[in-house]
Amino acid sequence: MEPIIRQLTQAGIQVRENEPLSEHTSFRIGGPVRVMVFACGDAQLIEAARILRAADVRPILIGNGSNLLAADGPIDGVAIKTFDTVSQVQRTGDHSIYAPAGMLLSRAAVSARDLGLAGLAFAHGIPGTLGGAVYMNAGAYGGEMAQVVTRVRYLDEDLTEQTASGTDLAFAYRNSCFVGTDNLILGAEMTLTPGDPAEIGAEMDALAAKRKAGQPLEWPSGGSTFKRPQTGYAAALIEEAGLKGCTVGGAQVSEKHAGFVINRGGATCEDVLRLMAHVQETVARRTGVRLDPEVRRVP
Repeated sequence: MEPIIRQLTQAGIQVRENEPLSEHTSFRIGGPVRVMVFACGDAQLIEAARILRAADVRPILIGNGSNLLAADGPIDGVAIKTFDTVSQVQRTGDHSIYAPAGMLLSRAAVSARDLGLAGLAFAHGIPGTLGGAVYMNAGAYGGEMAQVVTRVRYLDEDLTEQTASGTDLAFAYRNSCFVGTDNLILGAEMTLTPGDPAEIGAEMDALAAKRKAGQPLEWPSGGSTFKRPQTGYAAALIEEAGLKGCTVGGAQVSEKHAGFVINRGGATCEDVLRLMAHVQETVARRTGVRLDPEVRRVP
């Protein structure tokens, strides 16, 4: 790793060795990764990708780490944490904006509100970055990225800049054309609708109050633990199975919202995985419904 670290540092890119992933995931779980790269903006992300590709290293992309479950032990690899220092989206048309992948989704939503553009209020409480939200077609309260994203800039597997739009984005429930590829999202254009900033802000406040009342925001978690099944809702199936409050080590099915597995303190990746497996097995045995994880494992 030393030549890679040297090249990254010489390129002005911040690097840390043996960085605990627990400090960069909302679960607050994860062992040290051998090298963590902090790529700020397009230029640093592209240069970091170039250096790693030349060394035949496939990085782990973590963004804001809001839906990741990282392994407990040392991770012998390279993680790239993408972020961006810009505080405002770029207006690209009367009703369209462009945001970089490393921008927090909540910041993009606020920026759109300030421009008098509606349609992104649902995203205000989602704690991830825009790139991560596009990757998994994040959504909440009836809204999802597929409804607003019209164009995505990305690096393909050959590190060539490309643009995808329309049906090529292959958006589906918690899925997109980027899942399962080595493509690196650089940013996305979103098409919104005119709106009154005060009304958009009121909608954001109402959704924030709903989240606070119904979700265990006071505990570390990876957000919704399981995807919505084809029939019913994961939280309802879990609660009906009597699993609210079920605990393995420091991991617990939230007593506030059964759709969340939370870290009650000192939870390990193994604790969470064992609890998730118990939930899946119990629900499947009772209902025949198999719950698929929404949280992503690292590596």
